[in-house]
Amino acid sequence: MTKNQAEKRIQELSKLLEQYNFEYYVQDNPSVEDYVYDGLMQELRSLETEFPELLSPQSPSQRVGGTASNQFEKVSHAVQMQSLQDVFDFEQVSDFVTRCHEVFPEAEFSVEPKIDGLSVSLEYRDNKFVLGSTRGDGFTGEDVTANLKTIRTIPFNLHLEEKLPLLEVRGEVYMPKEQFLKLVAQQEENGEQPFKNPRNAAAGSLRQKYSEITAKRKLDIFVFNLQRCEGKEFASHSETLEFLQKAGFHMIPDWKICHDFEEIRNAIEAIGNSRQNLPYDIDGVVIKVNNLEQRTLFGATSKTPKWAIAYKFPPEEKETTLREIEVNVGRTGALTPVAVFDTVTLAGTSVSRAVLHNQDFIAEKNICIGDRIIVRKAGDIIPEVLRSVSHAENAVPYVLPECCPVCGAKAVRDEGESVLRCPNIACPAQLHKQLVHFASRDAMNIDGLGTAIINLLLEQKLVSDPADLYSLTAEQLLLLEGFQKKSAENLVNAIAKSKTAPLDRVIFALGIRNIGQKAGKLLCDKFLTLDALERAEKSEISEIEGFCDIMAENVYTALHDEAVQHLLEKLKSAGLTMQYQKQEVSENTFFSGKIFVLTGTLEKMKRSEAKQRIESAGGKVSGSVSKKTDYVIAGEDAGSKLTKAQELGIGILSETEFLEKL
Repeated sequence: MTKNQAEKRIQELSKLLEQYNFEYYVQDNPSVEDYVYDGLMQELRSLETEFPELLSPQSPSQRVGGTASNQFEKVSHAVQMQSLQDVFDFEQVSDFVTRCHEVFPEAEFSVEPKIDGLSVSLEYRDNKFVLGSTRGDGFTGEDVTANLKTIRTIPFNLHLEEKLPLLEVRGEVYMPKEQFLKLVAQQEENGEQPFKNPRNAAAGSLRQKYSEITAKRKLDIFVFNLQRCEGKEFASHSETLEFLQKAGFHMIPDWKICHDFEEIRNAIEAIGNSRQNLPYDIDGVVIKVNNLEQRTLFGATSKTPKWAIAYKFPPEEKETTLREIEVNVGRTGALTPVAVFDTVTLAGTSVSRAVLHNQDFIAEKNICIGDRIIVRKAGDIIPEVLRSVSHAENAVPYVLPECCPVCGAKAVRDEGESVLRCPNIACPAQLHKQLVHFASRDAMNIDGLGTAIINLLLEQKLVSDPADLYSLTAEQLLLLEGFQKKSAENLVNAIAKSKTAPLDRVIFALGIRNIGQKAGKLLCDKFLTLDALERAEKSEISEIEGFCDIMAENVYTALHDEAVQHLLEKLKSAGLTMQYQKQEVSENTFFSGKIFVLTGTLEKMKRSEAKQRIESAGGKVSGSVSKKTDYVIAGEDAGSKLTKAQELGIGILSETEFLEKL
């Protein structure tokens, strides 16, 4: 295919994919099956890889969320992104309407749900999305274009026949309730501090350093205002909303035009009544003067417009009795207290449990079992205990147990942390996640041993620690649901193959806190054998470049833990080689001292092997593209890293060129 032919086909594919994307995510009415969409996307990526000079920042392939680092440069807003004056009762709403009608007796109002998220600006030039920024202080925000591109409902190209020189709109980025619940569950499982509400989750996700993380958070957006436009004029806000709908934006839903206070009140109550059934969180209703010329005449204060207000819903709180506090043990050993109380109805659902986070939280709230407590749903989703109202007679402040409630190990609290943890990585409560981690690609790389099979093994009590995997037989697996002779043999062979994993992978597979792949290699580079590592003092471990005292403490504590020592002995007896070959650097004048970034899929080797070979040749591998990068090695489906390299004028190597240089 010639370059001209490729350019024409890329344009065709981009237009089709944007249309299908709009139908699926905005209109919720897909016209093609997923496999058709996936096939077209694959064709587009292949062409962009073959002709990288034709890759456009507005290409549908750029939504995938690459690993390019966002530096969040400052952006000055041409139109101030103002906040709104909040009101909290209908009397204040009535006063606002009266003031407006005193100036313009026939003024009408737009009434819209107030999405609880993060306000952003989207800027288009010649119908192409070129810049996305946060509100910031209203005058200056931050460039989050790369992260906004991961939001499927933001059009890269406007669906307009006429070409507008400039269009800027304002929208609210939010996290759907269902996605928020999944994220919080994952954070709690990992022993992390969970986001309190969808708004915080949306803000934290949009400001991630790496856009691939933002992409996984599955954010969405509603556009609710036209900030500025060149090439077209409008008389009213409702006219702009209808135009933006046609342009392909995901628009604020359920807005309506009202003419007096009674109509506005009815609209607010209707939105409030439907609030609990919405798949996204709203915290109020926005009332705006509809006529744009009238808005100009009303003017604004230094912070808020005089032509709009935000009615805020009061939070729903209930009083109940705290009956007990359960302590759950998470994957990382975090002991999480959970309040169990008499059931109350909040935000339309029955609630009887709420996470109490940690001992500091309990002490701050002065919580005792038997208390009368006030509970609510943070963001109308996550139950939380607000405060204790009264104590029962002879009540005693609750204190978390000193030992793990599952295995009995003495709990520890690291300096600077609020979380109490079980240090025993062989604790049964942590076993499932430990097995998943142990079998993962970057650890022992046991192909075919996923979450579902691990669940079966635990249910049948076939394993009690990772070492038990090596005693499994095909006959035992055949007794489990879903296994046949071939699949059982394959899994047994994959487990046996992992016995040759080098020592650094075994160290990583143990799941020692703060010890990842790189730290495992650094440990083995210094101590070479497990025996030497086990004999090492904390001071010797902390001398490793890149290690801190906490990491050294975690390694020392883990390797001197009786349960861990027992596990390591079992692994040795199972036949794991636990050998480590220190990587020798063989200087290659092309690679020596240079920084490389890998992107896309390599056909002839895994990315980990490519990294190893670059380092063996004297080069360094970075995870993000910057001005310090010397070369980007682009495989199939290369994404935003390739785009940034092109923008910075950094050298690009195909996989074939890379192998030739080696």
